[in-house]
Amino acid sequence: MTSSAPGPAAPGGVQGIAFTLDGVDELAFTRILSDVTQDPVFGKPLQIQAQEPRPGLSARLTLAFYPQHRTQAVAAMQRLKTLLLRHGVQVDSVSVPGEN
Repeated sequence: MTSSAPGPAAPGGVQGIAFTLDGVDELAFTRILSDVTQDPVFGKPLQIQAQEPRPGLSARLTLAFYPQHRTQAVAAMQRLKTLLLRHGVQVDSVSVPGEN
């Protein structure tokens, strides 16, 4: 499992923390997504964008947020890491926009 953040966004633009879920099958992805959608930590103003696993492509979850909601996004990122570990997905590294 790897994670990364997109390059610097325009001031006030949407930022994201992307988690690529290597080796996660459709059933596991559905379970992870179910946990995420039921957890209030991931509610507004944050947004979860999901891409299911496909042949040759890993599943992907992106935590999208505006810069002013960065603190909430970092807390949600920590929660997402916990949920992923519960499902046996190892988190190798995380890059958060705005951190050096």
